[in-house]
Amino acid sequence: MMRGGRHAKGAFSGNFPAPRPVVRAALWMTGTLLSFMAMAVGGRELSAGMGTFEILFFRSLIGLVIIGAILLRQRRGWAWSRSLPVHILRNVAHFGGQFGWFYGLALIPLAEVFAIEFTVPVWTALLAAVILKERLTPTRIAAIGLGIAGMLIILRPGVSVVSPAALAVLGGAVCYALSHTLTRRLVQTDAPIMILFYMPLVQLPLGFLPALREWTAPTPGMWPWLLAVGAAALSGHYCMARAFALADATVVVPMDFLRLPMIALVGRLLYGEAIDGFVLAGALVMLAGNILNIRAERTGVAVPETKSD
Repeated sequence: MMRGGRHAKGAFSGNFPAPRPVVRAALWMTGTLLSFMAMAVGGRELSAGMGTFEILFFRSLIGLVIIGAILLRQRRGWAWSRSLPVHILRNVAHFGGQFGWFYGLALIPLAEVFAIEFTVPVWTALLAAVILKERLTPTRIAAIGLGIAGMLIILRPGVSVVSPAALAVLGGAVCYALSHTLTRRLVQTDAPIMILFYMPLVQLPLGFLPALREWTAPTPGMWPWLLAVGAAALSGHYCMARAFALADATVVVPMDFLRLPMIALVGRLLYGEAIDGFVLAGALVMLAGNILNIRAERTGVAVPETKSD
């Protein structure tokens, strides 16, 4: 009885072993997946009554309010970055990436948008070699080859007509790659919160000015989706950063690719979109390239960075 009593006391006293880092990383990645899917569905819903530039304007506005509140809560001193031209170039590129992504959401299946987005590591590796003078190792070249092969499987040029929306998403992926490459330069001089603050600050006018041409006053039904898009963009990348802090990239990257079958299921259930086997096959080929690169270099450089950091 005494042994049973001691056992029962220990069981209910809260002295449970802490979850393993991999389990905690999986929980954080669940937050990432849910955030990115919420942002995609929000963008699709808003596109029915609001232009892409206006969606981007409100996304930046909500993001600026959230980041400003964080800075005020932390009561940190502020100083302008000495790398202001790089911040501006980075965010012009990032804005182009966002435009391609949100434009594609309105016109092509959600799974196709996500699959094309996974080409970002390919373009990042190529741009890093040109801008940052990073060496293209045989492993990186093989990963780039697999990434391009996966992209061709998805788009199938010459077999089917490549839609302008798919090309817009592909162009957006190249813009995201330039943004990520410039971020690597900025992290050497600026704090992450500063990089995050400049993003909505620079992109706010980029979205506002062209949005004036087709401005639509948000209806009460639009505001929940606008808030979801603005908040999910930040929460998704925060959760992913926490996951990378807990587990190796070889664990996190395959989990990030779960976005594709999950968003394909969401597209099927909410919008009746057919699940394209070529899209899934192409994404698997790109995933193989990413895993190959990460296992060889163990640096986490080539993780699939998304549209909405």
